[in-house]
Amino acid sequence: MGWSPTSLRTGDTAVGTRVEDPVKPRRRRRWPRRLGIAALVVLGLILVSTVANLLLEQREKATLAPYGERIEVAGGALNVVRNESTGAHQGPPTILLSGLGTAAPGLDFAPLVRELKDFDVIVVEGFGYGYSDMEASARTNEHISNELHEVLAKLGVRQPYVLAGHSIAGFYLLDYANRYRPEVSAVVGIDATIPKPGDHPLEEPQAGINWVKLVAGTGLVRVVASLAPGLVDPDGSAYSDEELLRMHAMVLWNFGNDAVADETARIGNNAAALRGVTYPADLPVLAFIADEKDGRVAAKAAAAEDLLKNVARHQVLPLEGGHYLHWTQAQRMAEEIRSFVVPG
Repeated sequence: MGWSPTSLRTGDTAVGTRVEDPVKPRRRRRWPRRLGIAALVVLGLILVSTVANLLLEQREKATLAPYGERIEVAGGALNVVRNESTGAHQGPPTILLSGLGTAAPGLDFAPLVRELKDFDVIVVEGFGYGYSDMEASARTNEHISNELHEVLAKLGVRQPYVLAGHSIAGFYLLDYANRYRPEVSAVVGIDATIPKPGDHPLEEPQAGINWVKLVAGTGLVRVVASLAPGLVDPDGSAYSDEELLRMHAMVLWNFGNDAVADETARIGNNAAALRGVTYPADLPVLAFIADEKDGRVAAKAAAAEDLLKNVARHQVLPLEGGHYLHWTQAQRMAEEIRSFVVPG
C-alpha cells in the first residue's frame, strides 16, 4: 500500500499537513481597523480645530476695528495708513513698503511713523497684507509698481516723494524708481533685498493647491503662535499692548494667503527681471543695512555699494539690529532719513 500524507495521523491532525496559527490572521486583520480608527480620530481633531479657528478669527475681526483707508485700484482694493504731519518743518511725503509676509505693515512701521511725525508718512499695504485684499493678479514687479502708482495718484500725494521699503520691497523700489523717476525725490532701503538673478530662465509659477493656507486654516499656526509667541511678536519695546494684540491676530488671519504665496513664488522671476537694472544716477539713495552680528554685514554693505556705485549721492549705513531694523532703531533711522532727504 502506498504512503500518503493524509494516511498518517497524530491524534486528529494529519502528519505532513501544514496548520495555520489561528491567532496570526486575526492580528493582521486588527491593524487596518486600528489605522482606520486613528485616521478618523485625527480627521475629527482637525475638523474641530478648523471650526474653532474660524470662530475665533470671526470674533477677533468683529472686536478689532480695521485701521486705515481702502483705496480701489485695478484688481481690488489696497489699504493705506496715513500720518499727515502737522510740524512746522514738514518733510517730504514718504511712502513705506513692507517686507515679504509682514502681516500688518500699518502697525509694523508704527515706531518709525511716530518718529517721522513731521513727515507726511503713508504706509501702503500691498495685496495680501494688512487690510488689503488677499487675492490679486500675478505679483510681478510691474503689477506691484503700477498698483502703488495708482494708489498714490488717487490719494493726490504731493510730488516728488520719498520711496522707502523693507526687505523684498528692495525689488519694487528699484523697479518703481525707474518707471516713475520724475515722481521720486529719494529712495530709502531698510535692509532691502538686492536682486541676484540666476543664470537660467525660470518657469512661471503654476496654479495649484495652497497647502500653507490650508494648514493655517486648521488652526495649527494659532497653536504654534500661542506656544511660542516670540516667533510672531516684534523685538523691542516700541509697540503698545493694543498694537501687539492686533499684530498677533493679523499674523493668524493673513498667514499663507494667495497673494503672498504668489509673490513668494515669483521672487526668482522678479529678480531676473531686474538683471542689470540700477538706480538713476541722479536719484539719492540711503541704504540701511542690518548688522545682526553674524559676520555678514560687510558682504551686505559691499553688495549695496556695488548696486549704488553709479548713484552720485548715496549712503550705505549699517545699524546694529535685526532684519526688521525699524523695530528697534526707529529713532536713529528717522534722524538719518530727515538729514538725508530734507535740504539744508
